[in-house]
Amino acid sequence: MILIGASGHAKVILDILEKNEFTVDYLLDANPNIKELAGYNVIEDKDHIDDINQEYIVSIGSNLIRKRVSEQRKVKFGWAIHPDSILGDDVSIGQGTVVMAGAIINPSTQVGNHCIINTSASIDHDCEIADYVHISPSATLCGTIEVGEGTHIGAGATIIPNLKIGKWATIGAGAVVIKDVPDYAVVVGNPGRIIKIGNGEE
Repeated sequence: MILIGASGHAKVILDILEKNEFTVDYLLDANPNIKELAGYNVIEDKDHIDDINQEYIVSIGSNLIRKRVSEQRKVKFGWAIHPDSILGDDVSIGQGTVVMAGAIINPSTQVGNHCIINTSASIDHDCEIADYVHISPSATLCGTIEVGEGTHIGAGATIIPNLKIGKWATIGAGAVVIKDVPDYAVVVGNPGRIIKIGNGEE
């Protein structure tokens, strides 16, 4: 396994891979000054030749950068699922996705590619999570929720059942979402209110 991105997020992924007894060869990063992370060698990405026989994970927290990097690489992507997470029956996890410790994903939920399901996040039954989504620590998604591409759901946020959250939206930490959220919206507060609508991927 090779990780792309040598940051704090990468440390968490390394820990998951170690607990699953995966071998990590090294990490790649655009910063030539980073030589080591958590005991692993870091190689400058600029001149790296990708190995088609290896699996990669993009270990970058930004949803937009993670999307751009994953689309640029013509490689096979693996995934990292913490042994202390709980996955229900008929759960689908896309390539490049990471599931952190204590996360719960209940039956018949689909999680897309290159997502982050962070520490102790809870996703209930029959949810559909699109690609490049980040569900932050202790966020709660009740049943039958759709989350669009690139959306960031903040720490401790709660989304009630049967809602649709648009693409590239941002749900603030601790927000309580009680109605559908349009694309590119920023939602904060309890009950959640829209404070901004963006113009595109941000």
